[in-house]
Amino acid sequence: MLKAIMTVLGGLVLSALLSFAVAAQQTEIESTINSQFEAFKADDFERAFDFATPSLQQLFQSPENFKRMVTTGYPMVWRPGEVRYLELKEIGGSIFQRVQVTDAKGFTHLLLYQMVETEAGWRIASVQLLDAPGATA
Repeated sequence: MLKAIMTVLGGLVLSALLSFAVAAQQTEIESTINSQFEAFKADDFERAFDFATPSLQQLFQSPENFKRMVTTGYPMVWRPGEVRYLELKEIGGSIFQRVQVTDAKGFTHLLLYQMVETEAGWRIASVQLLDAPGATA
């Protein structure tokens, strides 16, 4: 009986610790994405570029190229109105944060951020514009 109680208590403690770790991870990920949004709002593309993973930085090669991609392909991210963080999930070993952005014109967009933890903290590996709020990753 005591063994069963200890097993249940151990499971509850482990569950609580994992929940705390996931919550801390989500807070750090949201902070990274928020920091990039703030850099975009200030037109500080050099700083915004710092929140991309090294491989994404290598792909775009410069903050200027990154700026062109963001302002033409993702204007809702460059000039977001309201930002709402939805679920954080792991898929195939990768971490994805779903984000709902309402742009300045009132249109709602659903984005999927792929996040990677680096030595410098969480970085954005990719952003995918999803078709509809009901779309799945």
